[in-house]
Amino acid sequence: MPPTAPRTALLTRPRIALLILLAVALALPTVAHWMGEPFYVRLATRILVFALAAVSLDLILGFGGMVSFGHAAFVGIGGYAVGILFAHQSDGSTLFGFPGTVNGLIVWPLAMLAGALAALPVGAISLRTTGVPFIMITLAFAQMLFYLMTGLKAYGGDDGIALWSRSTLPAPLNIADHTTFYYVVLGLLVAALALGWRLVNSRFGRVIRGAKDNERRMAALGYPVTRYKLVAFVIAGALAGLAGALLANATMFVGPQYLHWSRSGDLIVMVVLGGIGTLIGPVLGAAALLLLEEFVPELMDLAHAGLGEHWKIVLGPVLILLVLYARKGLWGVVAGRRP
Repeated sequence: MPPTAPRTALLTRPRIALLILLAVALALPTVAHWMGEPFYVRLATRILVFALAAVSLDLILGFGGMVSFGHAAFVGIGGYAVGILFAHQSDGSTLFGFPGTVNGLIVWPLAMLAGALAALPVGAISLRTTGVPFIMITLAFAQMLFYLMTGLKAYGGDDGIALWSRSTLPAPLNIADHTTFYYVVLGLLVAALALGWRLVNSRFGRVIRGAKDNERRMAALGYPVTRYKLVAFVIAGALAGLAGALLANATMFVGPQYLHWSRSGDLIVMVVLGGIGTLIGPVLGAAALLLLEEFVPELMDLAHAGLGEHWKIVLGPVLILLVLYARKGLWGVVAGRRP
């Protein structure tokens, strides 16, 4: 009889790591309430929202090699979709003849659509270049949108829009409850990861990854590489728009700072910290960066008053060590992935 191929182990180290991460995420609200620390539920929700934004960036940065320094613009646009419709619903006015709404089944898809529509012209123009020019064009577009929202006095200008209620979802999903909102965000993040995994491992994803390695060769094989990359850019913009809608609901606020280039830098740091081109890595990167931002300043203030504002002095060495010794970031360390 011919020898049979060896079976792939069902419980590999990456799968075990994924199961542990999912179990921790599912149990976190229960543990936080048992400890009498509901604050951790809100912190974890914020981490999941930024994780979604970082995953959307990883789709184009990690797999397509598109280093966008304006990705936060799509997050901000998604947030403003929620804020603007909330403002019109509150004062009873209309937007282009349509009334405002806080219905999440309407607002959140519109936020995704707004992010995708914004990403379409930005990507169409930016993808005519590569390398540093691509980075600078995406940065320029993001800053243009930032100053546009700063100048919109009808929607708060520099002060932004304060929300005093979250979007509504059909019963029994009452996301005014922090725990329910946490699980809704977790479910959307898992769905986004599943979509990303499906895209990356499809023919579409193979073309994107091939173009990252050698775009000329893929073009010579007959693939319209620019179109593929533009579609990936638009999908990433839609997911970032959803992250922006969730961020507006998490913070009960939306302002121009959501679109600022420094926020795009934070998203890139999250992807690098977690592991470029790993999908799950940006989730770990978002958790690491936001936990450092939350707790390191307090520890530094305890050690020496006034040092807390310089907490990023800790982030620098961490990034250097990961880049030098863990090319796949935190996910490489957790899952045992080698370069």
